[in-house]
Formats: sequence, structure tokens, C-alpha cells
Amino acid sequence: MATRSGERKNQILQVLAQMLEAPKSEKITTAALAAKLDVSEAALYRHFASKAQMYEGLIGFVEETIFGLINKISTEQESGLQQTHGIAAMLLSFAEKNPGMTRVLIGDALVNEDARLQARINQLHDRLEAALKQSLRLAATQGEIDKDADVAAQANLMLAFITGRWHQFAKSGFKRLPTELWQKQAPMLLG
Repeated sequence: MATRSGERKNQILQVLAQMLEAPKSEKITTAALAAKLDVSEAALYRHFASKAQMYEGLIGFVEETIFGLINKISTEQESGLQQTHGIAAMLLSFAEKNPGMTRVLIGDALVNEDARLQARINQLHDRLEAALKQSLRLAATQGEIDKDADVAAQANLMLAFITGRWHQFAKSGFKRLPTELWQKQAPMLLG
């Protein structure tokens, strides 16, 4: 039975994500991807106009998942400090559960690809920082942190910490887990 177009697209993206999980980060070619799927390169291009479009599909998955989880955390947690903690913990856990996506999040998988992909990842990072800043602002208005705290600086520090943990995870061949010392480090970051 033939696979429907949407199912085949998802299958292509899943295999691409699996290939990105290889600890040795070699450039992924459409030929290698097609071979893994046991299809021709032409078959890939029936579903995606370019390899950049495949990566855009992965970025779209990451955005949809992460921002859906951020919205859920923000809705369920009334405390701004708990929201901030929850968002940071979720971002670390997401990377741990999705090593291939971690390489996309840090831009590692996008080297030598279309520059608009890295620009989209940069925009995603800006949105993550804004979400952290919003939760920290709420924490300040609730008196959970100093009302005069520089929430922009703290949100930036937290995102730098998170992306640093993502980098360690990817560069260690996915051995140094992003959540490794989180319970001890969270109080340091959240003051």
C-alpha cells in the first residue's frame, strides 16, 4: 500500500532527525538520506523542494513543540518563578530526549546550509529569551524576585546557560546530559 504524502514527509523528517543523532557530525546529503529511506533522491524532492525545506520542517516541529509546552507551563503555573524554572527544565529535557533536534537548535546541523535557516534558529532563541523574560517579570511583580531585578539580563543569562548545556550535549557525542546538574544549578540561576 502506498504511503500518503503527509506520512512520507513525516517519515523523511524522522529519518533526517535520526541521522542527526549520530555522534560524529558528518554533513547529511540528500543521497545519504534517500539511501536510508530506500528511495531515490527524486522521491525526496517530490515532498520537499530542497534540503533547506526539510530542515525548515524540523525547525517547525521544534517551534511547535517547544512553544506549545511553554504555553502549557505558563497556563498551569501561576508563580512566575515556577514558570521560569519549568521553561528552563523543559528546554533542557527537550534537548536530552531529542539529540538530533539539539544539533538543529544550536545551528550545528545547519552549517553550510541556507543562511535563512540559521536566521530562523536565531529568531527562535530570541523568542525563548522573551518567554523567560516574561516569566521573570511576573516573578518580580509577585515579589518572588527583587522588583528592581534586571529581568532582561537574567533571561539572557538563563538562555546562555541553556544553549551552553545544549552545546556540551552535542559536542560530547550526546554523553553529557543537559539536565545533569540542573537541580543544583537552578537555584544559582534563579537566585
